[in-house]
Amino acid sequence: MSAALETRGFQASGTDFDAIVVGAGISGLYQLYRLRELGLRVKVLEAGTGVGGTWYWNRYPGARFDSESYSYAYSFSQELLNEWDWTEHFAPQPETLRYLNFVADKFDLRRDIQFRSRVAAAHYDDAARVWDVTLEDGTAYRARFLITAIGVLSAHTMPRIPGVEDFQGQSFHTARWPHDPVSFEGKRVAVIGTGATGVQTIQEVAKTAGHLTVFQRTPNWCTPLHNRKIDKAEMEEIRAGYPEMFKRCQETFACFLHTPDPRSALEVTPEEREAFFEHLYASPGFGIWQGNFRDILNNREANALISDFVAGKIRQRVKDPATAEKLIPKDHGFGTRRVPMETRYYEVYNQPNVRLVDIKETPIQQITATGIETSDAAYEFDIIIYATGFHAITGAFDRIDIRGANGALLKDKWAAGPQTYLGVQVEGFPNMMMLMGPHTALGNLPRSIEYNVEWVTRLIRHMRDNGLTRAEATPAGVESWTNHVRALGVGLLSNEIDSWMTGVNRNVDGKDTRVIARYSGSAPAYRERCDQVSADGFKELALA
Repeated sequence: MSAALETRGFQASGTDFDAIVVGAGISGLYQLYRLRELGLRVKVLEAGTGVGGTWYWNRYPGARFDSESYSYAYSFSQELLNEWDWTEHFAPQPETLRYLNFVADKFDLRRDIQFRSRVAAAHYDDAARVWDVTLEDGTAYRARFLITAIGVLSAHTMPRIPGVEDFQGQSFHTARWPHDPVSFEGKRVAVIGTGATGVQTIQEVAKTAGHLTVFQRTPNWCTPLHNRKIDKAEMEEIRAGYPEMFKRCQETFACFLHTPDPRSALEVTPEEREAFFEHLYASPGFGIWQGNFRDILNNREANALISDFVAGKIRQRVKDPATAEKLIPKDHGFGTRRVPMETRYYEVYNQPNVRLVDIKETPIQQITATGIETSDAAYEFDIIIYATGFHAITGAFDRIDIRGANGALLKDKWAAGPQTYLGVQVEGFPNMMMLMGPHTALGNLPRSIEYNVEWVTRLIRHMRDNGLTRAEATPAGVESWTNHVRALGVGLLSNEIDSWMTGVNRNVDGKDTRVIARYSGSAPAYRERCDQVSADGFKELALA
């Protein structure tokens, strides 16, 4: 224990740890690393059997990055950057998981991580200024700080279809894929869902399945990933360019390598616009979404132009016109939902062993012992895959019984939508810090994660150095930040549709109304605001 902790009374008597971090994904690992530097006693509680978070749980076929691997990696350690070689521009899940295990081993993080430890409850003891954290098995711990690193997309949801438990074949949710390989060779396979996860799964399963039936409720605008291998020479070029690349990520709107073009889609000639769209469609990654004309996400006319362009590409790639039309979204414009990146996804529907079922036309009525019944047919399957998504952003919080001062339940406080201070703290929940919680800058997550972790670490260091043991958001701070986040969302076309980004999930009770659950301003603006708070000694918080 550091002298500062001992002499300033920072450590609470009777506690097991100074800080408990919930989750050993990218956020949790880095937070552990930084808190150790402060000399704190830290325990990371992880539900899984290994590190990795998203990349531990989501091991479904085809899972991979759609941000460039090297821009997604940690930037805090030059040694780490020097030692790790990426093999693909958009790394597959097994490589990403190897990377995060490499990080855990390199910095000896596992000794402070407790696996198979799912947190059931966390209650704040105001008198002692500590958190009581209880696991599902009844084990309890006490700590001064509770830091949630539970992920934006970690609370998976099953569909509300009768008979899900009746199916006698193999069935999996993509977020709970078995660790052992699953063979599709010659099998009759169903995939329910065509979001980003569904798209990756479908294009992989179709390679070997005897027959694949895709059950689609809502089509999405998908664009080519254009992945390729990285050889040793190119990796050395990437490594030499890390300082410039990370600097660019700090400057772009959402921390990606791509950032909006300053021009309007309406101010260029049709020929220039078409050429630019073609260039983006042929380029790797999120450029067509994150690096397009500045107004495609807030101007209906501009959005219609890019939507028509991508619709034309779908019609070119899918041979059957009726199938192509089913795959073209009619209820939202391009980029207003998260854009799935694909590799020959649309060509899958040209295969004789693949069938697309539109469940808006013929709804699924039930799962049976042998397959799926819709309103007009019964299908038999050997395997059913549920790519039915997540209760996003707030879902992982809702699944823990989190109670703040005076026993206030966080789920109740957020019943009408999240209210936060900088996306990091909640009024009435002292000493609870959220990593990548509601109202933080999302975008290229590891870039945002590193900043989020470093800000929380600065706050805890300030408390330690000044003998403070309680930090809480003020009502005025929460009101100001929440109103700011809501104002930033005005005019965004994405806030006019149902998606996980607007908090809608009809597989969850009470989640059928849109809310502003994410910060939609620029990452540089977010960091500037947070830096102001820390530079001013965190005076906007209630500190004691």
